[in-house]
Amino acid sequence: MKLLIDANILLDVLQNRKAFVDASALVWKLCETKKAKGYVSALTFANLVYVMRKELEPEKIEDILQKLSFIFEFTELNASDLVRAAELRWDDFEDAIQSVTAERIRADYIITRNVRDLQKVK
Repeated sequence: MKLLIDANILLDVLQNRKAFVDASALVWKLCETKKAKGYVSALTFANLVYVMRKELEPEKIEDILQKLSFIFEFTELNASDLVRAAELRWDDFEDAIQSVTAERIRADYIITRNVRDLQKVK
């Protein structure tokens, strides 16, 4: 099973967000134990760095991202993804990119708490 993991799921665990950490940690565990293949888009990678740099030193961020790469596979972001996402004309371009990325890698599911904005995904 292929899963595209959204930033909020990763941040739930990294920031120990009390209301969500248990459920999000289960997703991590599925990927860590190879019961599912977890993918993280390059866009999510960039967003994680942006959020974490407000709280952590660059060396700590580098360590975290390296550890994430042992659990999840990072997918590239290419020009065709951007064009396809723009063609979708969604209100949230970032969500459109996630949807297009999931389609390109043939993910079975997008794992996110942002269900409202990704309801258009078929």
